[in-house]
Amino acid sequence: MKRDLPVTVPQSRPEMRRVVFVAFRLLLVVCFLIAQTLLQAAAQAPPDDSKPKDDPKKEEPKKEEIRGEDPKPTVDDTKPKTKVVDDARKDTPGKGFKPGGTLHVDVDMAMVNVTVTDPYNRLVTGLDPDNFRVYEDNVEQEIVTFSSEDVPISIGVIFDFSGSMSNKVGKAREAALQFFKTANPQDEFFLVSFNERAELTSAFTNSVEDLQSRLMLTSPKGRTALLDAIYLGLSEMRGAHNAKRSLLILSDGGDNHSRYNENDIKRLVREADTQLYAIGIFDPLGSRNRTPEELKGPSLLSEVTEMTGGRVFAVERIEDLPDIATKIGMELRNQYVLGYRPSNKAHDARWRKIKIKLRAPRGLPPLTVFAKTGYYAPSH
Repeated sequence: MKRDLPVTVPQSRPEMRRVVFVAFRLLLVVCFLIAQTLLQAAAQAPPDDSKPKDDPKKEEPKKEEIRGEDPKPTVDDTKPKTKVVDDARKDTPGKGFKPGGTLHVDVDMAMVNVTVTDPYNRLVTGLDPDNFRVYEDNVEQEIVTFSSEDVPISIGVIFDFSGSMSNKVGKAREAALQFFKTANPQDEFFLVSFNERAELTSAFTNSVEDLQSRLMLTSPKGRTALLDAIYLGLSEMRGAHNAKRSLLILSDGGDNHSRYNENDIKRLVREADTQLYAIGIFDPLGSRNRTPEELKGPSLLSEVTEMTGGRVFAVERIEDLPDIATKIGMELRNQYVLGYRPSNKAHDARWRKIKIKLRAPRGLPPLTVFAKTGYYAPSH
């Protein structure tokens, strides 16, 4: 037994050392892995110091913008400047109008649609504000806004279905369809048809197809209540959604069955801020053996259209109807809109005459100006 003890004791000590050494190494490996895991978790989690670091980054560009350290303007900085200029010259005229309102109600900003043509009756575009002078009651006014943009229009078509149109109604329908083709998506139309009585065939709509189908459903017959139809059209125009408004009359002229008289219509036309155009499908002078009212038709249409800045296009050849309708549509799209603040601030409900004079650029032939002749001042 005494010999065995020395043999066993020396063998156990190295083993214990090995166990301790291996355990120590395993402990180091575990500690290393734990430390690595903690470091990775700390790197992935958002540290508390990130907020203070972000704030200076956000504030630095602002300070540079205020101090003007960046010499190159950004795209966002330049866009607002362009819009301000655009608003002053083009978009402001549209803001002078109110939906459903008229110039008779609000004259803080008087708006005048102007058409300019050359000696060949061709439209003249590209003129500047300096080329126009506006006079109200012979007193020159300062032009505040100027635009030549194509804006949405509210249009009423007044279509003659009286008996005298029997041999002309086909081409007249075709002319109306050509006129509708010049429309923009935001335009709106209504249709008034008349013979011995005027009726609203279609209220305001953006559907040109609906108007076309309604035009095909009516056949010409009876007498002519042209003045009643114009009255109904101007009344319907009060519900328009666009600031720019116009009536297009397709008729062979004359009136022999209206309740309203010529003076009633002229008064209403002066009060309404609506341009009137007419396609006069007149018979030759030698064949106009009809009533005095019917004989006076062409001159009546000329008077009521010209006082609004529109005009009559007389048709001698029925085949020319579609082309003339297209020309009127193009004219409505290529007008100048002049805006001014009347120097006469009196609210006296009196008629004020407007006169537009042109200072044409050098090299151009004599030009003709079409514009409304005046408006009524507010009464209060």
